[in-house]
This record gives sequence, C-alpha cells and structure tokens, in this order.
Amino acid sequence: MKTGSPAPAAAELHWFKSSYSAGNGGDCVEVANAGTAVLVRDSKRPGDALLTVGADEWAAFVGMAARG
Repeated sequence: MKTGSPAPAAAELHWFKSSYSAGNGGDCVEVANAGTAVLVRDSKRPGDALLTVGADEWAAFVGMAARG
C-alpha cells in the first residue's frame, strides 16, 4: 500500500463512488481501476493524496468484506 499525490493520469481514470453513498455530502470514497492497482481517494477532495492498493490485495479486501 502506498500514499502519494495523484499522478496526472488519475484525472483520466473512471472513478466509482460507493454505492452506499447517500449523495448528501457525507464521507465517501471513490475507487478507480488503474490496471495493476486500485486507487482510492476522498470524494470531497479528489485532488489530494491517493491510496494505491495492489490489484491482488484489493481483490482479497473486497472478498473479505463481502463475507462480512
């Protein structure tokens, strides 16, 4: 896992907001598939730092979350 400033290509990615977001300005995260990694950012501050997670690690996280 890495943190850092968004790469210029981050603006060109397709970002997905959580389906649990009510759209009322609450705390939300967005994710984008960057091929070998998944990028995570704060939806209210998209120009700030990104969290970069390897694709395999993201798949493991999502699988664990789905199992509860």
